[in-house]
Amino acid sequence: MSTLIKKRHSLLPGDTGKFAGVLSGFILLLAVLPILTMIVMSFSGASNLDFPPSSYSLQWYRAAWHTFVSPDASDVLSLGKAMTTSLMVACLTMVFATIIAVPAAYALTRCEFRGKAVALQLMSLPLVFPMVVLGLALLLVFDSLPFQMTTSRLVIAHVILALPFVVKNCTAAMLSIGSEVEEAAQMLGASPTRAIVDVVVPLMKSGILAGMLLAFIVSFNEFTVTYFLYTIDVMTVPIWMYSRTVSSLDPTVFSFAVLIVLIDFVLIWALEKLVGEGGVSF
Repeated sequence: MSTLIKKRHSLLPGDTGKFAGVLSGFILLLAVLPILTMIVMSFSGASNLDFPPSSYSLQWYRAAWHTFVSPDASDVLSLGKAMTTSLMVACLTMVFATIIAVPAAYALTRCEFRGKAVALQLMSLPLVFPMVVLGLALLLVFDSLPFQMTTSRLVIAHVILALPFVVKNCTAAMLSIGSEVEEAAQMLGASPTRAIVDVVVPLMKSGILAGMLLAFIVSFNEFTVTYFLYTIDVMTVPIWMYSRTVSSLDPTVFSFAVLIVLIDFVLIWALEKLVGEGGVSF
């Protein structure tokens, strides 16, 4: 034959072309580049913050450990107290958000009531509401109260921010549970409340667990709203780290930031292992 016939092989479902693979790798690189830069700088052996570092050492990790065990007298609040506050606020946020989200998810999936669509929209509002405006609004509300609130106002603010994540995961779990499960339990003699507590809630376990861990992560890393609400005696780790960079950038902040990233990575890894990707809704 005088002409060559070129065969074009079509991609099978699930296959990606070379361009798609390169583009995906580039996007992934852009996503992790700030984290990689932070990790590299945390191992810098130089006294300044040149990038890339001229040498590498563990000096900033040693300085970070010294800051943790022997706080500087010039620090208003030690890292240990800030860490304690962050953990306490995150745990309380996780508990209260879950207590609110479980019955809310049940009502949004099982009950029909006027204004249900509006309630669904309002539940997701903190996800798109400007954090600066929300922080300022909460500050005005709390300062107008006739009594003082310190840690409790951080918990309330973090619950507002974390609640959409918990509700979305609990709602996703509820949608997979048919109403016939409750009907069967009631036919066997269980009261409606007993059927929910003993049957529905255990079946929601994956969504509840996913929401709880996400609430903890959101609260532990929250900065913008917390910046408006913290006090000089009650501050979280992100606020403490920011305070170390106000006058001059302390290189030990990179070491602390690596620790925070590791904690988040472990929590997300545990979330995927315990719940599975299909049970997580962001």
